[in-house]
Amino acid sequence: MAPSDHAGAHALWRSSEGIGLSAADGPDAVARYLARNPGMSFVACAGEDIVGTVLCGHDGRRGYLHHLAVAPAWRRSGLGRALAERGLEALRREGIDRCHLFVKRGNQPAADFWARTGWFERADLRMFSRDLPLSGTRDTGSSGDG
Repeated sequence: MAPSDHAGAHALWRSSEGIGLSAADGPDAVARYLARNPGMSFVACAGEDIVGTVLCGHDGRRGYLHHLAVAPAWRRSGLGRALAERGLEALRREGIDRCHLFVKRGNQPAADFWARTGWFERADLRMFSRDLPLSGTRDTGSSGDG
């Protein structure tokens, strides 16, 4: 994935149920993510159209997959599994031995996909988030998607 893929990737994410988007998914933020994690995120194309995506990166210890999305016409073709595996292989090359991902509560199709492909749900953890206000905004402690 390259920054120039953002428009097509974002269109796919917007049309994919279960993917929450926020300002962190804008072109500049995604470009920073790609620069920080070079060669780790992927798109799949059919002609000029992006039909699959995965954002992949790490923090030096653990890997993360975000926004695995496959266009409806390409689902159940192995494309989602292939994109995830490409990301995992990129993490292995970096010496990362564990990867995490997030699935929204109620997104049973995604939970089923990940369980079918060898992932296990962590029931021992709870996730907490905090918004970090940028440039002069006030922290309200609210929680948004992303």
